[in-house]
Amino acid sequence: MRYLFEDYALDLDRRELYRGADVVPLAPQVFDLLDYLIRNRERVVSKDDLINAIWNGRSVSDAALTTRLNVVRSAVSDTGSEQRLIKTLPRKGFRFIGPVREEGRDSPAVVDTRAEPGSPALPPPGRPSIAVLPFANLSSDPEQEYFADGVVEDITMALSLFRWLFVIARNSSFTYKGRAVDVKQVGRELGVRYVLEGSVRKAGNRLRIAGQLIDTETGAHLWADRFEGPIEDMFDLQDDVTSSVVGAIAPKLQHEEIKRARRKPTENLDAYDYYLRGLARARWSKDANSEALQLFYKAIELDPHLACAYGMAAWCYVRRKALGRMNDQALETAEATRLGRKAVDLGADDPFALCMGGYALAFLAHEFDDAAAFMDRALTVNPNFARAWMLSAWLRIWRGEPDLSLAHATHAMRLSPRDPSMYYTTHSAMAYAHFLAGRYDVALACAEEAMRDNPGFLLSICIFAASNAIAGRLEQAQRAMLRAFELNPHLRAANLAELAPFRRSEDLANFAGALRAAGLPE
Repeated sequence: MRYLFEDYALDLDRRELYRGADVVPLAPQVFDLLDYLIRNRERVVSKDDLINAIWNGRSVSDAALTTRLNVVRSAVSDTGSEQRLIKTLPRKGFRFIGPVREEGRDSPAVVDTRAEPGSPALPPPGRPSIAVLPFANLSSDPEQEYFADGVVEDITMALSLFRWLFVIARNSSFTYKGRAVDVKQVGRELGVRYVLEGSVRKAGNRLRIAGQLIDTETGAHLWADRFEGPIEDMFDLQDDVTSSVVGAIAPKLQHEEIKRARRKPTENLDAYDYYLRGLARARWSKDANSEALQLFYKAIELDPHLACAYGMAAWCYVRRKALGRMNDQALETAEATRLGRKAVDLGADDPFALCMGGYALAFLAHEFDDAAAFMDRALTVNPNFARAWMLSAWLRIWRGEPDLSLAHATHAMRLSPRDPSMYYTTHSAMAYAHFLAGRYDVALACAEEAMRDNPGFLLSICIFAASNAIAGRLEQAQRAMLRAFELNPHLRAANLAELAPFRRSEDLANFAGALRAAGLPE
């Protein structure tokens, strides 16, 4: 079922609000509020009606209700003074007054962001959509696997620069790596119309990239080609693949948009090779993270203008601090801040560098406002970058903006529905956002979901402990804190801000108080 009004469409099956072909990010509660107002548009709904329907009868202040209604109005370009769509009737309630047309579906869709093979279909968005599946490594050297993965990463990012194209994130596509797949099934599970699959063969100084574009509804091959040349022309070959795929999907695409997809991150193939190796090693473990950091430094040494390498090097320090593994906190924080600033300075049009460098500046240097500006720029350059939406959700938590955090986390999940790491980190972010908003029962549910997928993620464990403590489930809270101490024996109330850098003192105090009740020492 969809409600159509003006140039908006509220899709109840997908739980998404569209303006034209673009998704308008909405927090779940804001979506429910708009849905309720439209469903009951034939009458005036009172404050009590809204509280019972949206907040399950919990006590909600007039200010909180007004704030939520203002968010709804903002989402549909309405204002409290104009009241073009949502009218306030003093001392009576509210009513959606815009003309609405209902549009049904032949077969209701079931949205499942954790889709496994054979699971219900994820409906495609209202614009062309594509998943770039892992390319087969046909090189004789199995150690070159990272190279094939890097090719897919670059093609995915290049396609994502096109605003009209919905691109599934690399990590979700990579859940199909190493196994034969039915492209029709992939289309159903990821909710995409097209799939790009291919292979990379690297032998000596020669490189061949082969690719084929497939319609997931019919299984028809829309395009197939191969590109071969010396390794020095690697980026030209990747550009040809990207341009040909885009041309097959939208023949009328403007030339300038194709030029944007042909940007090259560096002309120094040695530096970029080290960067790809660093990406392959970057993990949430001390040894792997240290190895990745050295590889990124090597890439920077060979190409001092490689913005994405600075961003990932700064991200390695974010991991160190989150794991409680910094040896010299002042020195390493200063170095991470330097790297983050270099990333955003050199990568003014590189969404990856802006995202990673910006988040490092927030998490390590507490430059929250600058970080938000860099993150917003990254999302403007590449609105299909799932990781940027996810990290933006975390940034909004530290800034004390829970509703915006939920909206960004929800969008991240839609862009990358099968990425395991995205799943637990995004659900953990949702848990913190609900905790900040005082919805402790929902926070607990999100934390449980995150911990099921990764029981070793410290931030998830801490919000699980805090939510249980506030709910009076002290035994569960204390068990969670014991697990947290196993991961970081040095965790204390005094240094909690190093793990959770809340800008608002009241947010940190509330979090710390709950964890003290769970057993966190001073």
